[in-house]
Amino acid sequence: MEITTIGLDIAKRVFQVHGVDASGKAILRRKLQRAQILKFFQDLTPCVVGIEACGTAHHWAREITAVGHEVRLMPASYVKPYVKRGKTDAADAEAICEAVTRPTMRFVPIKTAEQQAVLMLHRTRELLVRQRTMLVNALRGHMAELGIIAPQGIARVADLVAVLMGEETTRVPPLARLALRELVTELEGVGNRVDAIEAAILAWHKDNEISRRLATIPGVGPITASAIVATVTYPAQFRSARQFAAWIGLVPKQNSSGGKQRQGVISKQGDRNLRRLLVLGATAVIRHARTQTSPGTAWLRGLLERRPVRLASVAQANKTARIVWALLTTGESYRAQAPGQTAAA
Repeated sequence: MEITTIGLDIAKRVFQVHGVDASGKAILRRKLQRAQILKFFQDLTPCVVGIEACGTAHHWAREITAVGHEVRLMPASYVKPYVKRGKTDAADAEAICEAVTRPTMRFVPIKTAEQQAVLMLHRTRELLVRQRTMLVNALRGHMAELGIIAPQGIARVADLVAVLMGEETTRVPPLARLALRELVTELEGVGNRVDAIEAAILAWHKDNEISRRLATIPGVGPITASAIVATVTYPAQFRSARQFAAWIGLVPKQNSSGGKQRQGVISKQGDRNLRRLLVLGATAVIRHARTQTSPGTAWLRGLLERRPVRLASVAQANKTARIVWALLTTGESYRAQAPGQTAAA
């Protein structure tokens, strides 16, 4: 009896395997250690292997594909409905084996090691930026306790640092100065590390032709463009631009029944980092549209007259995502709207 489909529940150390034959009958239930995985699949006849798209999934997908098997990654939320009862490794592996054979199942393209490396740069930068924000907020709060206030904006933190580092000032007690100078030193170190990572991202962006094309879209810079290229492995998996925007989570959440269409807030279903970057870029586009008049901003200015700014920024991010999908699938570059050209055209 030949195994045709395997559900593999991966973990840090103990892996669970569930295999079925062509008729769907379970003929293999086995627990493996991490060191046994590759040897097991090398000795196995090529088959379909289903894995949940979680931590280390892309690594194992590349390794198992290299020994001749067809690996299909699935979102964990899509596998959950196939778990019959209880939560065990064996039940999870059986559910994965069942879900991977469904004709309507959606699969996650396998990322290369280079794409994961670029995403690691973005995740590290995001972490360091959060730490920098925490340090700035701590410095502002402590200085405010002493009556020293600086205007909003990270650029104005230098005013607080200048007061703190001044030897002649008596507004900051010696003990407070000692503590706050440690925060300033840590803030400078985190800032330098953020700059170094951003320089690495920019260098990768300049060497990638797709990322350079995406950066020509208004509201999309090197950070956003490189993050999209590293995250979206196979753009053709999305049937339309709207599906791509929905995958990022920039479309209204549906709650329709009985023939009545009800739409709520945006779904926020997809990649949080991409959604945040696109909304931030849309905010910059709105700021530009308010100060300068150009053919491409007519639709946005009209929207701002009817809707709140935050709603308009999400709508602009949705529009940007659709333009991104068009450029990814067609291989073209962004073309700005010509004077006299309508938005519909």
